[in-house]
Amino acid sequence: MMSSPSLTQTETVVLKPSYRLPIALAIAALPLGWLSLWAGIPVGLFALFLGIQSATLRLHFTTSALEIYRGETQVRVFPYADWYHWEIYWPAVPILFYFREVNSIHFLPILFDPGTLTECLTRNCPRKID
Repeated sequence: MMSSPSLTQTETVVLKPSYRLPIALAIAALPLGWLSLWAGIPVGLFALFLGIQSATLRLHFTTSALEIYRGETQVRVFPYADWYHWEIYWPAVPILFYFREVNSIHFLPILFDPGTLTECLTRNCPRKID
């Protein structure tokens, strides 16, 4: 069920995609490609990859877990009970989302609305002070 982040705790919030990072990388690849194809091509391909990921991946915030979907298929589930810490790097220009679980660390590029992401994280998984 799709909803806005300001609704009750019993509803799932699905983050909208954001194409800012792939577009910025594609724009950066143009002058890099002009200077050196060996620099521009990998950056351009990475921008294309992130654009495809933006179009296909969705984050679902439920009452108990962050769920990642590709289309209708659930790819991963990260229960909030296993989280130690989360962080959004460079909040003014958010490009990277980090969270630490009991047994692993995850880094995700920001391919979704960063404001809604922050609101959902704050509501569902408050930061723990060590």
